[in-house]
Amino acid sequence: MVVDPDLQSVQEARQLVVKAAEAQKLLAQFSQEQIDAVVAAVAEAGRQHAEPLARLAVEETTYGMVADKVRKNTFAAEDVYRAIKGLKTVGIIREDRAKGVFEVAEPMGVVAAMIPCTNPTSTAIFKALISLKGCNTIVMSPHPAAVRCIQESARILSEAAVKAGAPEGSISCLSLPTMEATQELMRHRLTAVILATGSAGLVRAAYSSGKPAYGVGPGNVPAYIHSSANVRKAVADILAGKSFDNGTVCASEQTMVVDQAIADRVRAEAERQGGLFLAPQQAEAVARVLVLPNFRINPKLVGHSAQSIAQAAGISVPAHTRVLVAPIDGIGKQHPLSAEKLSPVLAFYVVNDCQGGMDACRRLLEFGGLGHTLAVHATDEHVIREFALRMPASRILINTPTTHGSVGDSANLEPSLSLGCGTWGGNITTDNISVMHLLNIKRVAYEVRPVNPGEAEETAVRTASAAPVMSASVPAAPGAAGAAVPDQAEIARVVDRFLARRGTAAPAPASKVCPAMSGDSSVGQPPVCPCVSSTAKTAARPAAENPPPAPRPVDFVSEDDVRQAINKNEKIYVTPRAIITPSARDLGNPREIFVMVK
Repeated sequence: MVVDPDLQSVQEARQLVVKAAEAQKLLAQFSQEQIDAVVAAVAEAGRQHAEPLARLAVEETTYGMVADKVRKNTFAAEDVYRAIKGLKTVGIIREDRAKGVFEVAEPMGVVAAMIPCTNPTSTAIFKALISLKGCNTIVMSPHPAAVRCIQESARILSEAAVKAGAPEGSISCLSLPTMEATQELMRHRLTAVILATGSAGLVRAAYSSGKPAYGVGPGNVPAYIHSSANVRKAVADILAGKSFDNGTVCASEQTMVVDQAIADRVRAEAERQGGLFLAPQQAEAVARVLVLPNFRINPKLVGHSAQSIAQAAGISVPAHTRVLVAPIDGIGKQHPLSAEKLSPVLAFYVVNDCQGGMDACRRLLEFGGLGHTLAVHATDEHVIREFALRMPASRILINTPTTHGSVGDSANLEPSLSLGCGTWGGNITTDNISVMHLLNIKRVAYEVRPVNPGEAEETAVRTASAAPVMSASVPAAPGAAGAAVPDQAEIARVVDRFLARRGTAAPAPASKVCPAMSGDSSVGQPPVCPCVSSTAKTAARPAAENPPPAPRPVDFVSEDDVRQAINKNEKIYVTPRAIITPSARDLGNPREIFVMVK
C-alpha cells in the first residue's frame, strides 16, 4: 500500500503534539530546582556536541563554515544558558512590596518551533533551552534542507533532558517536514505558541495560524561609517560580521554606507583587510548568479565562500579574499545587491554626510529589513543619538559587528538567536526573544487605594491579629521568607478611627508612675521622672553624625545599568515615572534589583 507522505507527515505532527502536551502536564509540576537541572543537562549536551553538530549542518546544507557554526552552537549552549539559568520561572517569580503586587509564572504549554536551514543546530539548541526553562515542551519543524542535523540535535537534547528527569516527549522533531505538517503543528488545538524563524512566508503563516506567535523578520542591515569613526576598527568590525559563517546570520551587515569625506580611506582599509572591490561588470555578474529572477537568493550559493560565488560569476579572485564588495549607486529592485544576500557579498554606498547616511539607511531598511538591525560607526555622540531617534530598527549597534552585537555576544543585549522586528517588520515585539516570552505571568495585586475607606478600615480591624501577607508600609520579618510583621502603631490608629466613627471613644492609656519620681507638689514643684529627664537631655544633644542621605532615584535604566548593579551587589532606586527598558526589566526584576521610591 502506498502511503501519502503528506498525510503521513500530518499524522506524525499530531502524534508529536499530543505526546508533547502529555509531557508538558508533568513538566508543569516541576520545581525550580528540577527544571533547572533539566535545562543544565540540555545545555551541557549542546556544548559537548557543538562541533559534530556543526559539521553535520555544513555537510547537509553546504551553508557556512564549521568553525563558525561551532561558535554559534557554543553561544546557544553557554551564553544563552548563562543568561537564563538564574531566572525564576516557576511559581512566584517577583514581589514588589511597595506596590503590593507579586507575580506568578505559568508555562504556556507546547511550543511549535520552526528551525531554519541557515542556523539549524544553534537555533534548535536555543529554542529547546528557553522552552524548557519555562516548563514548556517543544516540537520542532525542520527546514527540508536541514532535516538530519536538526533531528540529530533534537535527539541529543531530548536524551539529555530525559536522563535529567524530564518526561519523554519534552523535545521532539518532525522527521517528515512538509508544509502540511508544519501547518498542522502550528494550528493544532494543543499547540500553545509558535516560535517562527524562517522565510517571510513562513512567518506570515505563523501569524495566520490563529495561535500566538513570535515571528522574526528578514534583515537587510546597513552599517553606516561616519567621518568621526575609527576607520580601521569600523572596517574590521564590518568585515568580521559579514564574513562570519559566510554571511548566513540574518543580522549580518549587508551594505556599507560611508561618508564621502572618508570613502577613499575606507576603501583602502577594506582592501587591506581582505575585501575585494568589484568592477561594475563584475558586480552585475555576481548579482545575476546570486539573486534569482523572483528576487530570492540562489539557494545554491547561500552561505558559500567569496571564492565560490566569484567562480560562479566567472570571476577569478585571490585566495585570501574574505568579502566581495560591490559599489552601488541606488537602492531597490534595479540594484539587486542592495537587498539581503545571505553570503559574504557586501554593497558599498557613498553619501555626502550624516543626513545622507540616515536617508540611505532608512531606504535600505525599508527594502527588506524594517525593524531589524542597524550599525553606526562613529565617535560623535550627537550622530549616534540622531540615528537612535530616527531609524526604524529594533537594534542599533554602536562600533561593533552587527552579527555579534545583535545576539548579545559583543553587546549587552539579551543573548538570543531569535530577533524581533516590531511592528515595522510585522512582528509583535522588538525584543531579543527569551524564556520570559514563553511564560504566562499572573499578577496578584492588593488594594492600596481603598474605594470604600470605612469598610476597608473595618476589615483591617478584624484582621489586625492575623499576619498580613504584603503591605507597602509593613517591613518583612527578619528571617521570614516573604512574611511581614504587623505595625502596631498603624493598627492602633485604624482602631481609633473605626471607634470614632461608631461614636465610641478610644480608652485612654493607663498612666504609669515611676517609683523614682522626685519633686514636692505641695510647694508647687511638679513630679519629675529621671527617665524622661535623661531621655530629653539625650534627645537635645546633636547627633554625633549626620544620617546617611536618602538614595537618589534615577529616571532611566538600561540593561547595562542593571548588569553593573548586579556586579556591584547594589540596588537601583527608581520612581513610578522612570523609564526602564524591556531588557533591563527582564534582567533586573527576577533579581529584585529595582527599589521603587516616591
